[in-house]
Amino acid sequence: MTTWLLVPGAGGVAWYWHRVVDLLRARGDEAIAVDLPADDPDAGVPRYVEVALEALGGRPDPVVVGQSLGGFTAVEICRRIPVQRLVLVNAMIPAVGETPGQWWTGSGHAAAKEAAVRAAGREDAGFAPEWEFLHDVPADVVGAGAEHQRAQSDGPFADGWSLPAWPDVPVTVVVGRDDRFFPPDFQIGLARARAGVEPVLVPGGHLPALAQPEALIRDGLDTPGHTRAQGAGGAAPLAQ
Repeated sequence: MTTWLLVPGAGGVAWYWHRVVDLLRARGDEAIAVDLPADDPDAGVPRYVEVALEALGGRPDPVVVGQSLGGFTAVEICRRIPVQRLVLVNAMIPAVGETPGQWWTGSGHAAAKEAAVRAAGREDAGFAPEWEFLHDVPADVVGAGAEHQRAQSDGPFADGWSLPAWPDVPVTVVVGRDDRFFPPDFQIGLARARAGVEPVLVPGGHLPALAQPEALIRDGLDTPGHTRAQGAGGAAPLAQ
């Protein structure tokens, strides 16, 4: 039996993982989806880590999974406790010494996203949640999620936390082939430069746990981790 600690992205809602949780439990694993205080402006990455560890309840050697913004929390958890593996899904992969607020510029995200939007034939590169996040999520799941929405505060972007050092654990980086928010080529470069591993590609966009949970587990979460390449993890901007 594997224990999975599942950290959500912006909004911090455990419900994001509910389809994955059901599938993992059905095969006999233990799956713990974390509900984060994302709407609390005083709560940042350190508090998110505390909440996640409280949810874990001392269970040994989990596989820690971080989605999107949850990547920061997941990496820090792996510095605090012994884990089997770290899995980053369409994640904001941190660089050592870089705060979440600095990530957007340091990673080169804006240029990568604008190029992808133009390539898709859209003239407006502004934030479009439905187009970027929900294009492949089933309509009934989108509808059910309305009551679970929670605003994301600036807490993680304002508390000044940065990663002191990468944990020495196996890493799996999972990239959605159709992610419109974090374009795949951008994520692949980030995985190599910062996580120091070659990513695995899975079907779906930015929210694969809602859109294609079976494929996410089969092709992503169950993929063995790799030892990070030496010298990876620096904060140098990526070439786009």
